[in-house]
Amino acid sequence: MVTGAGSGIGAGIAEALAPANRVILVGRREAALATTRDRIVAGGAHADVLPWDIGAGQNAGDLVDAVLRLTGRLDVLVHAAGNQIRRPALEFAAADWDAVLGLHLRAAFLLAQAAGRHMVAHGGGAILFLASLTSQRLGLAGGVAYATAKSGLLGLMRSLAVEWAPHGVRVNALAVGFVPTEMTRDVDDTPGRRVLVGRTPMGRLGTPAEMGDAAAFLCCDAARYITGEVLTVDGGWSAA
Repeated sequence: MVTGAGSGIGAGIAEALAPANRVILVGRREAALATTRDRIVAGGAHADVLPWDIGAGQNAGDLVDAVLRLTGRLDVLVHAAGNQIRRPALEFAAADWDAVLGLHLRAAFLLAQAAGRHMVAHGGGAILFLASLTSQRLGLAGGVAYATAKSGLLGLMRSLAVEWAPHGVRVNALAVGFVPTEMTRDVDDTPGRRVLVGRTPMGRLGTPAEMGDAAAFLCCDAARYITGEVLTVDGGWSAA
C-alpha cells in the first residue's frame, strides 16, 4: 500500500514497487490515482485504486481493512502522502499546524499501527516513512510545521523498528532530497531553486523515479537486515 500515490514521489514509489508487488494506490484524487495505475498496467504490472482521504489518520484501521479485503494480506506500507503550508512561524495558525502534523506524523503512526497489527500477526513486513533533509540537518524558514513533523518521523520510525523487529517487521525512513513535485511548485523557477541546484554536487534535482528506486530497495528482501535506518537520497546535498 502506498499513500499519496497519485503524483510526485508517491507515484514514483508505487511504480518502482509494482513489478514485484500488487500495489494498492491510495489517495484523495481518484483521477490522479488512475493515471498512476495506467502507467503501472502499461508496464505489465498490477495495481488497484483505492480513493481515501487519510486526513489525520482517524480512519487508518478502516483503510487497512479495505486493503486486506482486496488483497488478503499486507506486506508493505509506504506513507508518502504529504502537504505543506509555508508561513512565518509568528503567523502560523494552530489549525495549519494540526493539518501538517496530522497528515505527516499522526497519520503515519496510526497507519503503521493498523498495518503493524496485521504484519505482526502474519509473520512480518516492511514499513517506510518519507522523511526529508529537514529531519536531520536542514532548518526550513517558513516551514516550521513540516520540519517538525519530518523530524518527529525519525523518532517514530526508530521506536517502531526496535519494538517490532522481533516480529519480523522492518521500519525505515527515506530522507528525500529536493524533488520537483506539485507540492513544491511554488518554488519552481525561482532564485531559491537555482541555489539548491548549485549547492547539489550532482548539479540537478532528484526525480520521483529515483526516490522510488531507493524506496523499493528498503522495502524488498535485499534489505531484510535493515531496520531503524534513514537512507538519504539527495544527490550529495547533505555531504557538501
